[in-house]
Amino acid sequence: MKDYYIFPALFEYASDGISIEFPDLPGCLPCAGNTEEAIKNAKEALALHLWGMEQDNELIPEPTHIHELHFSGNQIPVLIEVVMPVYRDAIENTSVKKTLTIPQWLNQLAEKNKINFSQTLQTALKKQLNIVDHPRNIKKQP
Repeated sequence: MKDYYIFPALFEYASDGISIEFPDLPGCLPCAGNTEEAIKNAKEALALHLWGMEQDNELIPEPTHIHELHFSGNQIPVLIEVVMPVYRDAIENTSVKKTLTIPQWLNQLAEKNKINFSQTLQTALKKQLNIVDHPRNIKKQP
């Protein structure tokens, strides 16, 4: 798992926007309305695609050298770079909504005492799993 990647992308300009293709990463196909947005969307799509590959333990290919790419007249090759720790942290710390069931009396008592349900669940899960930090930085409690 690397912390830094640069992959070539092909920006294809059309009257209705920009299609983006990463020749080395089939299925990574963002789009945009203008060049600035295309660069931003390409970075996000590349980071998400690579993160997914990491999660699935897939081999991430070596990027093709930009001078080895074949492209048409309405395509422009662009090197897209991502710093993965930033994206990994953002993705892994995204909140996930969970539905749970508790007895009515417990809900009423917790609300009366202004209990933060999300924080309480996080604390209880960390205690149950015997962790104090993100799994990437697991530190077992004594």
